[in-house]
Amino acid sequence: MANSFPSAGGNRSGYYQRRNVDPFANIRRNHRIKVPQVRLISPEGKQLGIIDTAKAIVLALEVGLDLVEVAPNATPPVCRIMDFGKYVYEESKKTSHVKSTASKIKEIEFTARIADGDFFTKLRHAEEFLGHGNKVKMRLKFRGREMAHTEIGFEVMKRAVTELAGMGHPDSPPKLIGRNINVMLTPLPVNKRKPKFAIEEADTEDEASPAGA
Repeated sequence: MANSFPSAGGNRSGYYQRRNVDPFANIRRNHRIKVPQVRLISPEGKQLGIIDTAKAIVLALEVGLDLVEVAPNATPPVCRIMDFGKYVYEESKKTSHVKSTASKIKEIEFTARIADGDFFTKLRHAEEFLGHGNKVKMRLKFRGREMAHTEIGFEVMKRAVTELAGMGHPDSPPKLIGRNINVMLTPLPVNKRKPKFAIEEADTEDEASPAGA
């Protein structure tokens, strides 16, 4: 019998751990709100004053909504009548959008004295990323004494932005931050994108192909 207690406790612990994965689990609503009074806000955002919690719950349920605690540390706690399911959906969608946007940022790194071959190889990669709808962060890193001639780095970055103008536009001009120059490119709408390097590469391959091949 003694051995059964740790097992049962472990199961309860695991149960609560699974529930805590839900970021909205700790938001009290309806009959989980135990304080005697709350400061009530209507679905439209209008202040309704301080009323008994039981009455506030009835008002919410009468219109098919929920009483949701939005400021638990206030005295008394602030609650709003709302559609809690819709609120969770909208908040989850915002979080999903942020994560999706973050995962779509690709980074291309340059140096101040980059050779043309490497420069255009990196631009082809950037063009491909933009073509897939990804934002592209271009970063130029200065090495050693190169910081004495930051204008060289700015010329490289401005040239890169110009070469990729048919696929994306800079969110702001290139900026020097520490030993790096950064610029973020956002892809143009699909119908306005004009790839440059993919076309040039295809033309080169055609010219290299034997006649009649």
